[in-house]
Formats: sequence, structure tokens, C-alpha cells
Amino acid sequence: MRFATRSDLEEYIGSLKKQQQKQRVLVCMGTGCLAKGAEAVYRRFAEVLAREGLDVLLVLDREDVVKQHFALCPTGCMGICETGPRVRVEPHGIQYLRVRPEDVEEIVEETLKKGNIVYRLVQSEVLPDGRVQHWPLIKDDPFYRKQVRLVLRNCGTIDPENLDEYLARDGYLALARVLTEMTPEDVIGEIMKSGLRGRGGGGFPTGRKWQFARMVKADKKYVICNGDEGDPGAFMNRCLMEGDPHAVLEGLVIAGYAIGAQEGYIYVRAEYPLAVKRLRKAIQDAYQAGLLGENILGTGFRFDIRIKEGAGAFVCGEETALIASIEGKRGMPNPRPPYPAQKGLFGKPTVINNVETLANVPAIILHGAEWFRSFGTATSPGTKTFALTGKVKNTGLVEVPMGITLRELIFDVGGGIQNGKRFKAVQIGGPSGGCLPEAFLDLPVDYDSLCGAGAIMGSGGLVVLDEDTCIVEVARFFMSFTQSESCGKCVPCREGTKHMLNILQKIVDGKATLEDLALLEETALVVKDASLCGLGKTAPNPVLTTLRYFRDEYIDHVVHKVCPAQVCQAMREFWIDPEKCRACGKCARVCPVSCISGRPKVPYVIDQAKCIKCGSCFEACPFDAIVIKWRRKGNA
Repeated sequence: MRFATRSDLEEYIGSLKKQQQKQRVLVCMGTGCLAKGAEAVYRRFAEVLAREGLDVLLVLDREDVVKQHFALCPTGCMGICETGPRVRVEPHGIQYLRVRPEDVEEIVEETLKKGNIVYRLVQSEVLPDGRVQHWPLIKDDPFYRKQVRLVLRNCGTIDPENLDEYLARDGYLALARVLTEMTPEDVIGEIMKSGLRGRGGGGFPTGRKWQFARMVKADKKYVICNGDEGDPGAFMNRCLMEGDPHAVLEGLVIAGYAIGAQEGYIYVRAEYPLAVKRLRKAIQDAYQAGLLGENILGTGFRFDIRIKEGAGAFVCGEETALIASIEGKRGMPNPRPPYPAQKGLFGKPTVINNVETLANVPAIILHGAEWFRSFGTATSPGTKTFALTGKVKNTGLVEVPMGITLRELIFDVGGGIQNGKRFKAVQIGGPSGGCLPEAFLDLPVDYDSLCGAGAIMGSGGLVVLDEDTCIVEVARFFMSFTQSESCGKCVPCREGTKHMLNILQKIVDGKATLEDLALLEETALVVKDASLCGLGKTAPNPVLTTLRYFRDEYIDHVVHKVCPAQVCQAMREFWIDPEKCRACGKCARVCPVSCISGRPKVPYVIDQAKCIKCGSCFEACPFDAIVIKWRRKGNA
């Protein structure tokens, strides 16, 4: 179907809604579930449903479609990634977890035919009194109860490779309204009134960025969707591109219309092959439907979109480095001003927005700025997606209103800490974010509150840490990441991150002094102030926040040579239990520094002054005679 006018589009959407299937089996086909065997589950459903002769819409090879009444639909990410493969039965809202191909016949027989619930496959929890609490319906699951899914409205609900499914949920109606009812200034004004802020990390007002680019006179302008999500443990943008690619495209076209651009790029890392595949399919379908290309909906507006696959450099998340990469240059940042809105891609005015930012735009245009502002806070309206990971029970993709507290996010949505452990900290904002302790659990999650605490929103990475986590090692890990990802263009970042990493390594190795600790803090402040781009300016955040809130733990490592969490290997000692030692000599033979001595029939001994704590003896001993002892204050 090709839409020549807005009326054509609206008429077709109306017909889709009349035909829309309410009875649906949704199988998550996001990256996480696919890795756990979701494709085999989907194909098994297709086979069983066809064999049983149920009224089902079977999409077997995406070209061979048998139209009947009950829809079997592959979707994007549904949320709780660790419990995949996930299956939902609509309209009842029944959710099944960890579904295997051999479970499919039972689901078909019990749920689709008889309306019963297969309780062994639903979300459940053992209560303190021993009873088992089941949440078979998605609306009752604590994981979803406090979520508000605006950006993720279609993820896990529609087939991301089927344009009709997006259209049936009012897809591209926002674009139609923009092109036929609104001037570019009207669009920018609505986005400004909504208070939408960039979801890529900085939180800059989206409408103002568009307005700056709109005001610049130029013969050509560009808009870019930044899908270069590089934070360790972050997957929000990936899931959105995989689960609802047309929402991203629609937002990008609207942004182009608003600033006067006719060409856009989606910059997505090549490590996201499924996202790239689904974006390419969405672009192809949009061109065929007349929603991209020349004379969109008969309005005379033209817009083209290209995909640029990045090579996975974290620094290319920075705007000027991303632009350089698209231009075929090495991804390195440039000094600002001029800002991209003045002089960006190929020297032309350019607006760069994050995937999540653009996916918000169609909903704002359809429902209005005041509707959007009804969620979140006065200074941070709307919602935010997070990749909730770490030592939390419910890891996965979540979307919550701005202003929710960290406590609600971690303990209500996330279900609390795994294995009954005590909460220690949360690393929010990715490798450039901050590490906040228990005292901040009631802090509202919004741009200003997090900034005041020394952290940042970032793109949405959120790692929960428990009592068994060494804070110093966490800081070292994130500094190792940012140091390796530094482009090396400016001295403060190139040398400063390396210097900080070396000091952190000395601390976890038990070789640092108080002078090293003072130098670490001083270097972090210099790097923060003097670096060229956002990567360098925010790289010290994990160090500065852990020094601010967990200084005692640094002191333990530096002064007492103790790791309270018993993580840092340099703080452990290996001893031989003379009662268990059989004097076989295997430990001595594998020791790389020859610090183990003994003779036949006499228990061997480890020279603690020479031992390098490698653990080779521990692994080699066949009699479990090697004992690990952790240093404690007073016996270092």
C-alpha cells in the first residue's frame, strides 16, 4: 500500500483497526530471548497451532502469511530479559517465562483451548511464610506495576518488521499531522512546551536544539539519530531500535521537517546486527508506503534516511566524533563552538538526537505537550528507560516516570537485592556516571537531583551493587573502560585517565600510599575540568563519587591493606593446612616464584614475603590443603 495523501493513510489505519486481532500469542524475539532459544519456541507455536487447526494468523517466513483470526506475533523486548524466552497471551495479559519448545503444546492445550493458566511458567516468588505468590497477569507483576511505558509503548506488543502493526497503533499519524497542519515553528514550539530533554545523557532541551538549527540559514541541513549505545551493560536504545524501529524513523522525519532538513542518518553500532536488520526493513517499508522519499503524503516534503554502522568506539557517542565518523574520518571530537547546530555534518547545520528522544516525539505530537508533562517532574517531564542490571532480582529493560526514587526503582521494580544481600550502592549513568550509596535511595531520579549528587542520568545504564562488591574495584573497572575508549586527542583525557587507572591499580594491588590517594583526587579534578569532550569531562565521575561517599573503603585498601568485600586478590593470603598436606609437592612445582618449600613427609610452607597471590597452588592441590585467608584490620 502506498499512501498518496493523509486521507489515504487515515483510511487505511481505520481499516486495520477493524481487522486488528485481539487474540494474540506474542513471542519475544529480542536479542536476549533469541539468545535463549526464542526462535525455536516461535516455530514450535506455528507448527502446533497449524496442526490443531486453531484460528491463527501464521507468519512463518514473513512472505507466507495465512490470514485467520488468532495472531502469532514475534515482538521486540518485553522487559525482564533474564526470564526469556517470554510469551504473552492477549487480550488476557497472561505472561509465561523461560518457555521451551516442549512447553508449547501445554500452553496451547491449557491456555488457548481451555482458558487455564500454566502456573509453573508464570512469574512467582516464595514468601517468608513459605507460600508461593504467583503473578500470571502482566498488570499484577511488581516489575511492571510502577512502570509507565510511553517510549516502549509498542515494544513487546507489535511485530517490529510489520509496518501494518505500527500503523494500527496510530503509526505515522503524528507525521501526517505535522506535514498537513503544523509549520516547522509550530512543531518546535510544541516540543519546547513539552519540556522534552535529550535522553542521551546531557539532558539538553530538545526544542531549543531544534530551534537553534532552524534559525541558521543554509542550503542543506541534516538530522542524525544517535544509536551508538556504548555503555557497559546498557541496552535501552538497542531494544527500542529492535522492538519499534518505525517510532524512531517517524521521530527523525519530524525532526527533519522542524529544522528544514531533507536528509537524515541513523548512526548505530555494527555490534547491533538485529537492530540494523530491523531498521533497514523499516526504512524499506516506509519508502514503499510513501512515508519516506519524495512528496510524502502529497505535501511536497521530501526526506531520505541512511544507516551508518559504527565500529563500536565509545567516543563516537559524542556529537562531533559521531559526525567525523559519518564523514569517513576517525571518530574524534572537535572543540565547540561552533556547535553542530551551526556547523555539523559536511559543514552544514545538524541536529543530533538520541534514539529514545526521537521515539518520544510522535507521541508528544499526537497527544500534546500537556499530556507529556503530566508524567515526570516540572524540570524533567516524561519518562526514562533504564537497563537495570547488577545484583538485583529483576534485571532488564524498564521505563519509569521521571522523579521516581532510586528505592522504588531498585526495590519495587527491580525486586530488591539478590540472595538476601544488603544493598551497597548504585552506579547510574554508565562509565561516566556516579556511584551513590544507601543514603541516596530516596533521591528522585531526574536530571537536576542526580547532578547535585555527583552522578548523571547518562543514557540509562543502572548497575546495582551489593555488599560483596568492592567499590575501589568498581572505580578501577570503569576507569579501565574509559581509558581504553579515550580517542587520545587531548592530553588531559589521554594521560589523565591512564594516570588515574595506574593509581587505582596500585590501590587494589595493595601498593598505594596516602600520597597516591591525594594525587588520584587531584588528577580526577584536572581531567574533569580540562578535557576536550564529554567523555573526558565525565570519566572521573566514578572516582570522584566513590572517593566522596566511600573514602573509608579506599583508606582500608591504602592504609590497612584490607579489602572489606574480599575481592581484591592482593589482600588475600595462601596458607597450607599441615593437617591436610600430604607433601606431594604439586603446589611447589606450579609456583611461578618458587615461594613454596618442603620435603617428603613434612608439610610444605608458603613464604608470605615472596608469594604473589596468583592462586596456582590453590588450583593444583588435590587434597584441599591450601587455605585462603583474607587480611583484616590489625593483622595486615
